[in-house]
Amino acid sequence: MAIDHSPAAPSEWCRRAACVGEDPEIFFPLADTLAPGAEARAALAVCRRCPVLLVCRSWAIDRGEDAGIWGATTAAQRRAVRRATVESGALSAYQRYRAAPGADVDPERGGEGGGEAG
Repeated sequence: MAIDHSPAAPSEWCRRAACVGEDPEIFFPLADTLAPGAEARAALAVCRRCPVLLVCRSWAIDRGEDAGIWGATTAAQRRAVRRATVESGALSAYQRYRAAPGADVDPERGGEGGGEAG
């Protein structure tokens, strides 16, 4: 995953991601399917050992990230989650976190009250 540090990009949690230092190419397989194949296995293996997997996945879903592997999901999988979330009216984990009492600090900026990913 190529980490973009523009204002709309994740910041604090992405520094703790397991993908830091990995080859960004593995996070952008040619196929974009609901059932990732061999091309995505290396990225998925990195994601599954990541301490910020859930925050990464929620961030990508909430922002409509439509390329690459984020939080052990493909773009097609994230689109399916977004559709299901919209249809059910459910909030994502990231949105629930932001709305939680005591979440007074943006987790993208870190600091007290920012919490940790699971």
